[in-house]
Amino acid sequence: MNYDALKLENQLCFPLYACAREIVKRYKPFLDEIDLTYTQYIAMMVLWEHRQVTSKLLGEKLRLDSGTLTPVLKKLEEKGLVDRARDPQDERNLVVTLTPRGEALRTAAARVPEQMAACVSLEPDEAATLYKLLYKLLGNN
Repeated sequence: MNYDALKLENQLCFPLYACAREIVKRYKPFLDEIDLTYTQYIAMMVLWEHRQVTSKLLGEKLRLDSGTLTPVLKKLEEKGLVDRARDPQDERNLVVTLTPRGEALRTAAARVPEQMAACVSLEPDEAATLYKLLYKLLGNN
């Protein structure tokens, strides 16, 4: 029996996993400056864009289940960056709203993408190709 398919070097999943971990590690010093974890940062990115979303929609956009998202939102609320409240129209929905403090953090966070670009050794066309391929894998082509 040939076990080559079980070699780590033959797996597409491993370099994706390792790169994801490395990228998050490279984000850390920049996110520490604005007191956010990577997961908090991506949640805030959605809120900076939309100002108010349901937790369900936020989870869908971030591809996070409620068990992962809920503690993130609680921490963001403790920091005064978001408010969470039940939707008066439908109590089943939790609405997450950006606070003025959360909006103000956007200015400091605006430096992070540029700082990260300096940490990634890809040419712009390579980055665009990788972006397209990753989203194709995710099914968002």
